[in-house]
Amino acid sequence: SLCVRAYLWRWACGSANCRCSCARIGLNPKTHDVLIMKILGLIPARGGSKSIPRKNIALLHGKPLIAYTCEAALKSTFLNRIMVSTDDKEIADVANKYGIEAPFLRPHELARDESGMREVIIHTLDFLEKSEQYVPEIIALLQPTSPLRTAHHIDAAIALLQKSGADCVVSVTEVPHQFIPTSLMVLENERLKPYQKGPPFLRRQDKPRMYARNGPAILAFRRESFLKNKNFYEGDVHPFVMGPEESIDIDTPFDFELAEYFLHKKIP
Repeated sequence: SLCVRAYLWRWACGSANCRCSCARIGLNPKTHDVLIMKILGLIPARGGSKSIPRKNIALLHGKPLIAYTCEAALKSTFLNRIMVSTDDKEIADVANKYGIEAPFLRPHELARDESGMREVIIHTLDFLEKSEQYVPEIIALLQPTSPLRTAHHIDAAIALLQKSGADCVVSVTEVPHQFIPTSLMVLENERLKPYQKGPPFLRRQDKPRMYARNGPAILAFRRESFLKNKNFYEGDVHPFVMGPEESIDIDTPFDFELAEYFLHKKIP
């Protein structure tokens, strides 16, 4: 079970010869440094949503939307604590049903449309430190609107953070070539004009490769760097590239239908 595996990881990494112990329970010794760290999986899920009412618990392919993120987080090897930050009792109850703790209800001032994610994370970290003396070294922010992000993605992003020594790893997806700035047009007096000045790139292979945050589905960062920097994307930021299907970020009813289609293909 998950609890037994977590206990074994702690036992292995706390022993005198922890790398040998990791191998003894079937873990790659190279993962040792990650396994002994406090790594928090944080799922932010407020109750309000304008485009899709009660979006985070709306049924998607037979399950509440947030359930897909809960299940992926629980299957992660590297997350050793997972919790939801929400202002909504019903969302907290759904998270609990899927095995995720909700130790508090977020203040309403942190659940408005204009509320910043940085403030939500700081509130969570302050609560955990003051109430439990729990101070994670790494936080993996997992938006519940990314139902096709898996435990493999979560672990790979955390492993990249640790291996690279970066301050932050953010999941991205490649921008389709027809949507990069050199392909865009603007309307001026009812006529199309190039958005970007200069010679156009007409062949796809000549266009630069560009990337966009896919939600992001995963934002893994070091607590120390996060508190020092003004935003997530200051400092040493590395990309974790995901495919277009895995990168669906549910914001509109169309996104919801698209996710339903791909989940039906994946889980008939």
